[in-house]
Amino acid sequence: MVLTPLPDSRTEPDGSAVIRVLSYNIRSMRDDCEALARVIGACAPDLVLIQEAPRFFRWRKRAAWLAARTGLVVLGGGATAAGPLLLCSLRAQVERTEDVLLPLTPGLHRRGFATSVVRIAGTRIGLLSFHLSLQRDERLTQAELLLERLETMGAEHAVAAGDLNDVPTGPAFRRLAGRLQDCWAVRPWGEENTSPADGPRKRIDAIFATGGIEVLGCGVPAGLPGVTEADLRAATDHLPVLAALRVPATRLLPPGAPGG
Repeated sequence: MVLTPLPDSRTEPDGSAVIRVLSYNIRSMRDDCEALARVIGACAPDLVLIQEAPRFFRWRKRAAWLAARTGLVVLGGGATAAGPLLLCSLRAQVERTEDVLLPLTPGLHRRGFATSVVRIAGTRIGLLSFHLSLQRDERLTQAELLLERLETMGAEHAVAAGDLNDVPTGPAFRRLAGRLQDCWAVRPWGEENTSPADGPRKRIDAIFATGGIEVLGCGVPAGLPGVTEADLRAATDHLPVLAALRVPATRLLPPGAPGG
C-alpha cells in the first residue's frame, strides 16, 4: 500500500508552522539500529518523541549515534528521564528542557517525562514524551500528572506523545483524549494499530495535541516512501506514529503584559 502524501514541513506566510512529529518506542535500541534509523529518516520529522531510549552503559553515545544517523540532534531526556527522549531537527530552536522523574511505586519500573519548549518559525511549542505504567492505577495517576505538567510548561501550544500501555477505551487513554486532541482520531492517515510490530493488534501509542493545533494527518507510516515492512518489523517491537500538524504563530504580548 502506498500512502497519500502527508504535508511536508514548511513555514506559512502568517508565521504558523507545519511540522512533522514522530513518536516511537525503540526498545532501548536492542534490535536492528540501521533499520530504526532508516524508518526515522524516511519520516523526515522535525520532532521525535522517543520511548525506551537506552538508559544504561554509554546511553548518551547511543542516543547521539541515532540522532546523527537520522540528521537530528538530541534535545533532552534519555536515562535522566527514565527512558523518554527528545530529538529535533535544526529547524527547532530550543528554549528550555527539563527531565521529570515520576513518583516510584515499589516493585514497579521508574517512569518519567522528557519535556522541552521549542520555537519553530513563528511558533512556540511545548513537548512531552512519555511512557506510562503497565499497572492500571499508576497509569491513570501518571496521565493526570502529564496533563498537569502541560499546564505548567507555559506554552500556548503543546504536543505530548508516547506509549500509553493502554488502548483507546482504557481510562488513561480516555483521560488524555478528553483533554487533548487524539491526533489519529481527529485526522486518520496510515495505519492505526501500533503493537506488536510483527502483527499489530492494538493502538497503544499515540500523539496528542492541544486544541489550537490543526491536525493534518496522523498514523503509522507503513507504506510511506522509504519505510519498508521489513524495516518496521526489524527496528523494534512497536510501530511508529507520524503526524503532520499546523501550529499557529505565537501571539505577541504587549510590553509589560503578564507573560510578556
